[in-house]
Amino acid sequence: MLEIRGLRHAYGGRTVLDVPEWAVGRGEASLVLGSSGSGKSTLLNVIAGLATPVSGSVRVDGEDVPSLAPARRDAFRARKVGLVLQTLHLIGVVSVRENLRLAQRLAGHAVDERRIDEVLAGLGIDRLSRARADEISVGEAQRVAIARAVVNRPALILADEPTSALDDANCARALALLFEQAAGCGATLLVATHDNRIRSHFARRLDL
Repeated sequence: MLEIRGLRHAYGGRTVLDVPEWAVGRGEASLVLGSSGSGKSTLLNVIAGLATPVSGSVRVDGEDVPSLAPARRDAFRARKVGLVLQTLHLIGVVSVRENLRLAQRLAGHAVDERRIDEVLAGLGIDRLSRARADEISVGEAQRVAIARAVVNRPALILADEPTSALDDANCARALALLFEQAAGCGATLLVATHDNRIRSHFARRLDL
């Protein structure tokens, strides 16, 4: 599912990411572990096509993501990748449910209300369905972002610090949902974090 070779990225001439070779198979889960500034977020952004590396190849489901034209890259990401970024990018002026509906529409899918109900209930936030996204707590917003990432049953789920704002109970619930949804659709799951609470849940790990 994911194959990286000779990946290097830099800002202002300073190398911030250097991954000679890394591969994660379809349906596998892997942890990207490192301290702040180690390149975890940059790696996920490159894999998702949100950043273009200085050199190297990043193949996701057979597509070399950096080589895709911008419009094709956006379409590929909408169809194939579920993202939970540190900056959540929820649309605050509409409801939680509408945020998930928009994710389905952007991927070219018809709105599936049953699927939205299922994901919200799985994360314990179904009561927030009609709440505006800018009126909920930070922890609740992080769970909404996870729901949005998995609602389209993506082939690849990328989660950047998905548990950092959550207490222990909600951390376990969010991680369980990520694993459950990845397993349900045969998706590959990559979680980048410095949260040591979750490292024991992953058999595979990339240290940056």
